[in-house]
Amino acid sequence: MIGIQLLCRKNNMTDANFYDQLRQKLNTWAASKDGQKSKWVDYILFLPDFAYLLGALLLDPEIPAKHKAKLGMVIAYIISPLDLLPEGIIGPAGYADDIALAAYVINQLLNQVDNEIVLKHWRGDGDLLEVVRHIIEVTDQMVGSGLWKKIMAMFKTK
Repeated sequence: MIGIQLLCRKNNMTDANFYDQLRQKLNTWAASKDGQKSKWVDYILFLPDFAYLLGALLLDPEIPAKHKAKLGMVIAYIISPLDLLPEGIIGPAGYADDIALAAYVINQLLNQVDNEIVLKHWRGDGDLLEVVRHIIEVTDQMVGSGLWKKIMAMFKTK
């Protein structure tokens, strides 16, 4: 667990610089031709907010340890350049699987812990519950159902 928390701190998931750099990168892409063509751009733009939320929840002492392992795995997945839709190869559209996975795990957490603990860390626009619900509704189309089933299997609650 300490290793996961160090990973979160090392990559500054809750640091303003990480948030601002990712936000700037995604805003630049969203304004580009490729970003304007993406029907998922509005969802992908939530990634900095979700990354911050995941990092803050990982470091929050009110979150039970059994949930922190999963949060750490999602953070590692987001940070990793080698995931199932690698953004290093296909650009910011490759964040679609990251945002879908983050929404899936945040939804699980919202169903298993006091929502106020989660909501106190939300820095994004809009109602977190609605944002998560909308992303989950479109995940099969955004990521592809076959790929999504593989990702979901890695993070299923037992």
